[in-house]
Amino acid sequence: MSEEESFKVTDRRGRGDLSSGAGAGSAEAAASHAAPDRDRAGGPQPNKIPAGAPPSDLGALFTMFASSALINLGAVPETDERRLDLGQAQAAIDVLLMLRDKTRGNRSEEESRLLEDILYDLQMRFVRAARRPSPASGP
Repeated sequence: MSEEESFKVTDRRGRGDLSSGAGAGSAEAAASHAAPDRDRAGGPQPNKIPAGAPPSDLGALFTMFASSALINLGAVPETDERRLDLGQAQAAIDVLLMLRDKTRGNRSEEESRLLEDILYDLQMRFVRAARRPSPASGP
């Protein structure tokens, strides 16, 4: 970016413009992460999100971790056999709990409802899966 070009970074948390004053370092860091459409060789970047792809949102993040937990609870067969990994399921649930705490006050009502519903469902499934006798123990 040339010296003549300028940019404006707006903090969506309601703290205003970060491109001047005390937040200038943050704006520079944000600008360094905003990659141009082409790499140094002039070609397109391989990890660029395609135009027309749905925007990422918090609900999609919640759903991604919920899917991981469901797979590890054996609720979704990956292939012909079901997988049960309570440790990985617990890790995904823990991430969702952490996201609930860290995003408190910054979620829409719909996102909050989705997260609470997902957490309740996953925690109940986890308890049921943990109570099931393991196949190796037998009757």
